Amino acid sequence: CEIRLSWHNRNGIQQRRNSWQDGVYGTNCPIPPGKNFTYALQVKDQIGSFFYFPSLGFHKAAGAFGGIRIWSRPRIPVPFPPPAGDFTVLAGDWYKRNHYQLRRILDGGHNLPFPDGLLINGRGWNGCTFTVDPGKTYRFRISNVGLTTSINFRIQGHKMKLVEVEGSHTLQNTYSDLDIHLGQSYSVLVTADQPAKDYYIVVSSRFTKPVLTTTAILHYSNSWQRVSGPIPGGPTTQIDWSLNQARSFRWNLTASGPRPNPQGSYHYGLIKTSRTITLANSGPIINRKQRYAVNGVSYIPADTPLKIADYFNIPGVFSLGSMPSSPSWGNAYLQTAVMPANFREFIEIVFQNWEDTVQSWHIDGHSFFVVGMDGGQWTPASRARYNLRDTVARCTTQVYPKSWTAIYMALDNVGMWNIRSENWARQYLGQQFYLRVYSPAHSWRDELPIPKNALLCGRARGRHTRPL
Repeated sequence: CEIRLSWHNRNGIQQRRNSWQDGVYGTNCPIPPGKNFTYALQVKDQIGSFFYFPSLGFHKAAGAFGGIRIWSRPRIPVPFPPPAGDFTVLAGDWYKRNHYQLRRILDGGHNLPFPDGLLINGRGWNGCTFTVDPGKTYRFRISNVGLTTSINFRIQGHKMKLVEVEGSHTLQNTYSDLDIHLGQSYSVLVTADQPAKDYYIVVSSRFTKPVLTTTAILHYSNSWQRVSGPIPGGPTTQIDWSLNQARSFRWNLTASGPRPNPQGSYHYGLIKTSRTITLANSGPIINRKQRYAVNGVSYIPADTPLKIADYFNIPGVFSLGSMPSSPSWGNAYLQTAVMPANFREFIEIVFQNWEDTVQSWHIDGHSFFVVGMDGGQWTPASRARYNLRDTVARCTTQVYPKSWTAIYMALDNVGMWNIRSENWARQYLGQQFYLRVYSPAHSWRDELPIPKNALLCGRARGRHTRPL
């Protein structure tokens, strides 16, 4: 498909063999004012619920995001009957200040203030209405598009059946409410099986004091009774509750994926990992300013997109190995951090969080298996508690305070890929780096050629893409 957008990242779309289209500053030049750029991408090997957002600078705070729905191919069975309707719910925190004011706060060496509220599809209290017919079942695709805050989602008087997480069909467990961390997306089925009236749809912040709350309306088509009474409460700062819920998410091993074969036919737990990468987040002060780091390295953007510089062999933009694969206990420093990796490796990544806040990590270009999460320090003995059978494959995972999360990931996508915090203040101030997945074959079978319409900037200005 082709998409005409300003400079956007499609959160969770894997851009197979095509990091040229990833829409982050490490791969694409900014689109100049008054110009446009056409992204060309394939999503044939994905299904599920995703979203897009502007990734340059701090533009995400201004909005301009939207949902992406990818359906299975025709005649490939889906593990639930077709719903009567399909709703996209984009929820997250919101600031009254403009995005450039928020960016100025960060550039001044400070963290963001507490959010001013929460929004659902860009609207405040009772600003959105979702109309349903009695007795019918509907699909809600819920994404946390906020900047800094985990949320909890619930519908008054109704249960939610989880059916999909970021491209993976799940065992259809039922929940009264769901924690959705920054950058994550879930699909649930909701049946309109209650007395005909209007009900609250509630989104509230998690792990914050005070707790922020906003609402939308679930409206039965034959209802004449508006919402009333207290808003249903939800969890607030309980971490164990959220951890146990996250562990309950399971892959549906018999459901078809995007192709006519069971999801569970890929036996990730039987593959030997080639290496372990440990990533520890931190919030150091560098040059008297608040920064955020991974393994002691706080990322700074180069003057040329890394993928473009790599293609043209432009020296001095970045150096491979500038991102250490384990925590450094020395002083934190600024660096355009790039970690080298080999195509078709199968690796273990451990996210170690020693801070008091929930972290949310995203990896572009790949899905990964969240094999374990727990409190304290990860050690090799922690592998004994891994789920090596039916954990969900996804692209964004949370790491709870003073805790760790471990993933298995196949490096099956050549390119330059962003690994980042989904807390956008932390991402902007350095909690990110790039993973260069390299194939020496230089074959179009492994990676598509540079697009003819690729924008060239920085040290690549004046060069040419390709004559085809």
